[in-house]
Amino acid sequence: MQKYDLFISASEDSADIHGRNLITELLKKNPNLKILAIAGPKMRKLNIDVFMNMENFHVMGFIDIIFALPKLIRSFFQIRKKLLKLNPKASIFIDYPDFNLRLEKSLRKKGYKNKLVHYISPTIWAWRKKRSDFMAKYLDLLITIFPFEKKYFSHTSLDVKYIGHPLISITNDIYKEKNEISKKDLIGLFPGSRLKEIGRNLPIQLKAAKKLLKDNENLKFAISSTNDKLISKIFDTENLDRTNFQIFPRDQNYLFMKKMKIAMATSGTINLELALLKVPTVVNFAINPIDLFIAKNLLKINLNHYCIVNIILKKRIFPELYGPNLNINSLYDSLKTLLDENSNNYIKASLDELKHILDTKKNPSENAADLILNYLNFSKAKSNIHMHVAQ
Repeated sequence: MQKYDLFISASEDSADIHGRNLITELLKKNPNLKILAIAGPKMRKLNIDVFMNMENFHVMGFIDIIFALPKLIRSFFQIRKKLLKLNPKASIFIDYPDFNLRLEKSLRKKGYKNKLVHYISPTIWAWRKKRSDFMAKYLDLLITIFPFEKKYFSHTSLDVKYIGHPLISITNDIYKEKNEISKKDLIGLFPGSRLKEIGRNLPIQLKAAKKLLKDNENLKFAISSTNDKLISKIFDTENLDRTNFQIFPRDQNYLFMKKMKIAMATSGTINLELALLKVPTVVNFAINPIDLFIAKNLLKINLNHYCIVNIILKKRIFPELYGPNLNINSLYDSLKTLLDENSNNYIKASLDELKHILDTKKNPSENAADLILNYLNFSKAKSNIHMHVAQ
């Protein structure tokens, strides 16, 4: 039976990015590591063994989760059984808290004695603050990527380390590329990655684009796609002339972001990516009415800001349009504001401030790899520990 040093779980697109970067750094430091993973397409290109595909876990919204529960429950017990049998030296769970925190607890109760690491903290600053005590009870290490998160665990004994945000090193590398784009003339559309997400957000984004074209028929739009068939179907339903639009694969997001003067994007990691590449963005998210009711009335989620860019900066830089606040006119008006040069310049200046806050001047994924290898007492890691990692 194969022995594994690490199990790494990535169950959503952003986790696949973080997982790819983490594994790359781990294998640089110790090429002999044996890694088993729940992996997305980016992680699957690396020298690891794949236990499950990330795509098995793609669900969104409270209602959608109900229909996906049987499949998720089966996966839960399959993963637990596998980890208890293989007993890797450390199991690292990236984000996806509702599933992963339950699995971490279950593993402990069933006798898993090795290290449990959670990479990227749940948003306990937004809701469910008691999770901090839960995590302290079952985890060995929590790795955070936002500087304000550590304080929410200060009353616990949990070892919490801030490493900087992994997207910083990615976007810094993009800025260094020689083929710098001087002309930014595209308006980006980022409707999401999941089918239902695209179905809810793209139609309203296209309607707003159509309204902008009435003001200026020379505007050019670019749509990020994870499903060309669905996007083309929605596009045709809106009766738009394709002359002003192009659809590009999501793995070319950064290439196209460099050409964008503004964007409209669903809520998520994509907002931070756009911010770090200095693309002023309207954040929009069409929410199922039942999900909205649950969030407001049962979960009591009530924040000053919901976009992570605005949360970090503690001010409304990216316009936020959620649920009932999202309609064609509100999206159109927000985009018109971003097209104004004065507004655009103010936003870009604030985005410089954002980059300064998140940039630790060292590669965050390398910091995470050092922390994990140090926890496993691998000698190759010990000599490389960066002392700047926040204690």
